[in-house]
Amino acid sequence: MTPDLVAELLRQLMKEAMILAAPLLIAAALLSFLLSLIQTLTSLQEQSLTSVPRLAAVALILLVGMPWFLGRMAAYTRLLLTDFHRYLG
Repeated sequence: MTPDLVAELLRQLMKEAMILAAPLLIAAALLSFLLSLIQTLTSLQEQSLTSVPRLAAVALILLVGMPWFLGRMAAYTRLLLTDFHRYLG
């Protein structure tokens, strides 16, 4: 396996990881920003007010998006396994 091939594999892997993680990270960041804004405006400093909704939002996104997540991962795995002969020789 050449260094160029390794670099290409790692590039594809990082691209897929970013695509799969983006919905969760964006939702958690936006929700954290909104909850922090609400906490600042109302002067509430309870930590569970930010943790519980963020965890619930991430769990909901995982539950709703699971078919898409699994489809992307399965397609990437199929791509790797169909091109397996390139990596061996």
